[in-house]
Amino acid sequence: MAKFIFLLVIAGLMTANSPEVAHSEVSFLDRSSAIPIHQSYEGDWNHFVGGGVAAFDCNDDGFPDLYVAGGSAPSRLFINTSTRGGPITFKQGEIESLTDVIGAYPMDIDGDGILDLVVLRDGGNVVFKGLGGCKFVRAPSDWRFTEGNEWTTSFSATFEKGENWPTFAIGNYVNEKDPNGPFEACDHNYLIRPKGRAFGERIPLDPGFCALSMLFSDWKRVGTPDLRISNDRQYYVSKGREQMWRLNPLHEYTEAEGWPTLHIWGMGIASRDLNGDGLPEIVLTSMADQLLQINLGGGKMKAAPYSMGAYATTPYKGDDGRPSTGWHAEFGDIDNDGRDDLFIAKGNVDQMPSNAIHDPNNLLMQQPDGTFVEKGGVAGIGTTERSRGAAVTDLNLDGKLDIVVVNRRAQMEVWQNSTEPSGHYISVDLREPGANSHAVGAIAEVRLPDGRILTQEHTVGGGHASGDAGPLHFGLGAAASVEIRVTWPWGKPSDWTRIAADHAVRISPGNGSALTVETKE
Repeated sequence: MAKFIFLLVIAGLMTANSPEVAHSEVSFLDRSSAIPIHQSYEGDWNHFVGGGVAAFDCNDDGFPDLYVAGGSAPSRLFINTSTRGGPITFKQGEIESLTDVIGAYPMDIDGDGILDLVVLRDGGNVVFKGLGGCKFVRAPSDWRFTEGNEWTTSFSATFEKGENWPTFAIGNYVNEKDPNGPFEACDHNYLIRPKGRAFGERIPLDPGFCALSMLFSDWKRVGTPDLRISNDRQYYVSKGREQMWRLNPLHEYTEAEGWPTLHIWGMGIASRDLNGDGLPEIVLTSMADQLLQINLGGGKMKAAPYSMGAYATTPYKGDDGRPSTGWHAEFGDIDNDGRDDLFIAKGNVDQMPSNAIHDPNNLLMQQPDGTFVEKGGVAGIGTTERSRGAAVTDLNLDGKLDIVVVNRRAQMEVWQNSTEPSGHYISVDLREPGANSHAVGAIAEVRLPDGRILTQEHTVGGGHASGDAGPLHFGLGAAASVEIRVTWPWGKPSDWTRIAADHAVRISPGNGSALTVETKE
């Protein structure tokens, strides 16, 4: 009964002010042939995990480009050559050839306004400095980045108060050199804080439990981020747990502080406010259940009732009733109805016959009552390759979110959103002067005419080995205009500013509490 009442509360929040928009069946076109070369994630057991993609605009033309991990095969850069609203197309770009790449995350590290690229590898990470025009070089030595030699599988970054250089969190998997491994042989994780305009020494985040996803987020909405780490029980087996770390003073939250012990086969993290209270919910991908946690405020999270439909426990097509294995998860409003939906990349690992082999990717569409309904098969994206990393982003700038999926030992997939009709939208590119040029940690709120507020935080991290530095995408339903305000990192909320729908805008701080809004098309 308690779970039923809890669901009704969530549903009530969703239906009280739901936007009205013409309903349509979500659909996608297969544009995988747009990738000009075979690109798959290859390798043996050290590439069972990973297989990420970084989506970011590396030439400032507005179109997201892709850097795709290859595992034992080469990673590659693909430059977006699409036209606005037309078919999605790519050409291969030039970047230093690397193998053993697990995943990648884009961000502007040195504050020059150009996105750089953090590449996670088995055996030494690499940071590329962006030069503009999709050109990259290895980070200069005076950045003092420690590459390490671990099997790195997760990453997140933030800007701490008063600093003009980012703080990195580096998550590592099994210590391959431990003769007693691989079980109970998880390697160290590290925090790398700035030292002036460079990176300082690596600070161990011990204990570590085979981290597969990390996310800095102001999840309590108190103005200060914490670091969430999702860990793979497959290798920590019995002595580990999910983790949340406080940055100041640095320590792991305990049960006494309200952080209950949780054991899952943690793979990925997705974060988004689903019920309009301004607090971000969390999805943790795993073997079997994909766990949705509702943010109750005050540092408390509660598992959502199973009836909300987000657990995606087993495949939704075929006769294989064994548990699913979830990897990358990402929220996004696929049909622009003002309700965020959820994509989950699914796929088994070698030598795991206990789990489903033919495991289609999920597209969970949020309904007016706050529940989720599976539409992956209807939309045509429910392929059963062994998927890993992914990106949900607008590749052809038509105002609808597309999907990129990286597959293990199979060609990557590109899906163009062809849903008609679709609601209105707004695309928000946040910028601010100074070192944190892309406003990492900022919180954008969009107020619809019916009073409901959509909230997104600009974060670097989460997912599964996959980072998206694209603008924040808000579906607006039937709203032709909305109001927006931004809480800049370590600042106060701006004034509400009205903007028209169906535009891409670049927003920066104005005078006082005002916003400067530049329409990009």
